[in-house]
Amino acid sequence: MIFSKPLLKLNNYIKWRQSSNYYLFKNQKIDSYSLLKEQGHCNINYHLKTSQKEYLIRKFKYSNQREAEFKIQNMAYKKALSSKALILDRSNNLMICEFIEGVHHYKLTQQELKRLAVTLKKLHSIKVQQQPNTLKRNFKPKHKKVHDAFKVIDSFKPEYVLGHNDLHPRNILFGKKIKFIDWEYAGKTDRYFDLVAIIIEFKLNRKDETTFLHTYFSKNTINYKKLEAFKVVYQALWREWFGKLDRGQISTI
Repeated sequence: MIFSKPLLKLNNYIKWRQSSNYYLFKNQKIDSYSLLKEQGHCNINYHLKTSQKEYLIRKFKYSNQREAEFKIQNMAYKKALSSKALILDRSNNLMICEFIEGVHHYKLTQQELKRLAVTLKKLHSIKVQQQPNTLKRNFKPKHKKVHDAFKVIDSFKPEYVLGHNDLHPRNILFGKKIKFIDWEYAGKTDRYFDLVAIIIEFKLNRKDETTFLHTYFSKNTINYKKLEAFKVVYQALWREWFGKLDRGQISTI
């Protein structure tokens, strides 16, 4: 694997420039290559600086359906919601994207909550042709509370949108614009899944939750029964997938 070590050797630089798969490096001098401080659970992330540009190298730990991730990330990029995905190298199990600057916030001000709500609504407005994920097939809930939550959700009409589906603080960059990163789980899901992700992961209090939801829904009605049911499902899902890994904010039911 080209990216199996923290630092690349010179011969691998040359292979990059000579390879048609890495055409974008052809006329660039590579200055530095280093591990990022912030790492994902499913990827090893590197920061590549060249004489002309900066790139993010995402080395995948697992082989998932990355073609869909690549496509969705670029759909979001066209709406200024993400960096541009440049190369998907299946043979080396990695993706190369444009590098974007930003800051991870773990506590949000009222203004930041409003900005995030508007940005999320913009993501949810993107049309995608894809089978929706109802979440039930992703895990087998063991608690009656989770089964009851799904019953509540099923009693309402689905509100399918293009969701990010992994909106914890380390996947959101705050700058002049808010941008989302790590689109591995992105796809068609009910809008309430992303909404409760923000509420839970940022530990929003009642005032903050109200600000966030009222900004997102504007004049539309908020379905609080559905919201509370999705909170139960969200916490159960991530706890089963990741156990006690440092996702940040998830507590037990």
